[in-house]
Amino acid sequence: MPFTRPWLLALLVLVPLWLWWRRRRVPLVAASALAVPVQAKRRSWWPAVPIALRALAYTAWITAAAGPTFGGRELELRGEGIAIALAIDVSSSMLAEDFAPSNRLEVAKRQAISFVRGRRSDRIGLVTFAGEALTQVPLTLDYGILEQSIGSLRVGVLEDGTAIGTGLATALNRLKPVPGKSKVVLLLTDGENNRGAIDPLTAADLARAMGVRVYTVLVGRPAVVPVEVLDPKLGRTRVMQEVSVDDRPLIEIARRTHGRFFRAGDAASLANIYSEIDHLERAPIRALVYREYRDLGPLLLALAAILLAFHSWSNATWAFRVP
Repeated sequence: MPFTRPWLLALLVLVPLWLWWRRRRVPLVAASALAVPVQAKRRSWWPAVPIALRALAYTAWITAAAGPTFGGRELELRGEGIAIALAIDVSSSMLAEDFAPSNRLEVAKRQAISFVRGRRSDRIGLVTFAGEALTQVPLTLDYGILEQSIGSLRVGVLEDGTAIGTGLATALNRLKPVPGKSKVVLLLTDGENNRGAIDPLTAADLARAMGVRVYTVLVGRPAVVPVEVLDPKLGRTRVMQEVSVDDRPLIEIARRTHGRFFRAGDAASLANIYSEIDHLERAPIRALVYREYRDLGPLLLALAAILLAFHSWSNATWAFRVP
């Protein structure tokens, strides 16, 4: 059993010292054996119960202070893989429901989760962008955490707008320090760039200079669809709006970086991306995987409280007093 503060276990030596000091100070049975009735002899161990309960409580307190933990482990994984950054658009335009009953963001999330489940030994990170960009998950082999993070994405966390260039540049920054030649960005957006200081094609040129392939996914199609908006009086409500998409920058980004463009909802295209990525040069990877430990301190503190409660009760009960 590992401890977070194992040096505190040295205090356990105080428990037998306290028992020795208490026995010298207050003998359990002061009368001679001849003076004690036979019935009292049979009950001579009872007075030691409160002392034992207190000693066990002290032991539980000290052990809890040392921070005992249960379960968990640290693993080192070795293998070969590709570094991949997912960049997902979370702007308000992604709420358009042109995939009714799902909106664009829900479709993008499903596509991203499907992509993650198709990988085996690749390090994958998650970047979200709207009018600004944010790294949600650094490159990791923990696909469970990655899927949870993708599933919890929502609109409104970042400043609104669609800054494709900023989102792509942030994803490239995640990949920059990673060794190896095979690096990929999977960019999911509706393609209408309207914010950001970095032009999408400038970011594409940077990706090409870094040797990063960018696979672009167009989420959405032009139509008149219900869109969720925030009304000052009615709160969140749905209104019919004409929405559009712009595939031109996504096609050009994919072309410049030797990647591939496809439209969300096309399962065959997604399968082609899996196959294409699988044929990229794979680099050796090493990663540490940490499992969560459970802290046993609170349980030991509760046990100490119960022992002290029994100690107080036994001390106050006639059955535990020396006859």
